[in-house]
Amino acid sequence: MTDPVKTAFEQALIMLPIEGILLLRQVSVVQRNSTKYRRIASSIAECGIIEPPVVARPKEPAGHYLLLDGHLRLAALVDRGETMVRCLVSDDDEAFTYNKRVARLATIQEHYMIVRALERGVPEEKLAKALNVDVSLIWRRRALLDGICPEVVDLLKDKSVNPTSFEVLRKMKPPRQIEAAELMTAAGNFSSAYAKALLAATRQHDLVHPDRPKKIGGITAEQMARMEREMETLQRDFKAVEASYGDDVLNLVIATGYLSKLVANPEIARFLESRHPDFLDKFRVIINAASLDDSN
Repeated sequence: MTDPVKTAFEQALIMLPIEGILLLRQVSVVQRNSTKYRRIASSIAECGIIEPPVVARPKEPAGHYLLLDGHLRLAALVDRGETMVRCLVSDDDEAFTYNKRVARLATIQEHYMIVRALERGVPEEKLAKALNVDVSLIWRRRALLDGICPEVVDLLKDKSVNPTSFEVLRKMKPPRQIEAAELMTAAGNFSSAYAKALLAATRQHDLVHPDRPKKIGGITAEQMARMEREMETLQRDFKAVEASYGDDVLNLVIATGYLSKLVANPEIARFLESRHPDFLDKFRVIINAASLDDSN
């Protein structure tokens, strides 16, 4: 019989005096001047606390509650003159999960969040105040995926992509958008600079408006033409490697297993060491390299 799943928090929120909560760290002046802090403070002023701070119960009856997560939120409440806060009580007093294993909101997820809020009737001005941004940025976020093909949305749905990169991808036709998104994912680079470099390397007929010449700051027409040729060669080589990768790895695994058994035989090892020491050294290098790959 399967054991019941134990929740990590108490079911009910509790109201606590802020002065009765023990902080793990102090919020510095630099943090208070950061964009993140201003956005949190603006959100609290407009909507209140959406995600309650997480605390752990004191070890002693007269002790303080320990704040595990929500230092910036608590500091914003203090700056607003608040004295009480509604908290979520954790069954454990470890703070590693909250402060080190943070799941950042992906760019496309943020777009869906803004679109859903607007569809539910939240005014653009109120949303802009809650996020501490200009209304024009809300318009841009709402139109983030206009002209982006579904395959690219699926590729980048959980990535932290510079919003300007979508504006660059929008200038390409869907097949080229997919190629560019795959290259960005393979490189782990979702910056606007990399997206513009991919646009510069895009052939004219792969653009949404092929009759309009590409204009990218700092790159001449001759440089863009050379980038197009180099990108075409690179993609051709990449596809060739991708096609043979599976067979190459299989051959390497088989060869490594055979060499491991060969070198493990004492008589063969002694023969190679006395007659062909260079071969033995190369065999061991191959075996060690493969074993490192397996451990990684």
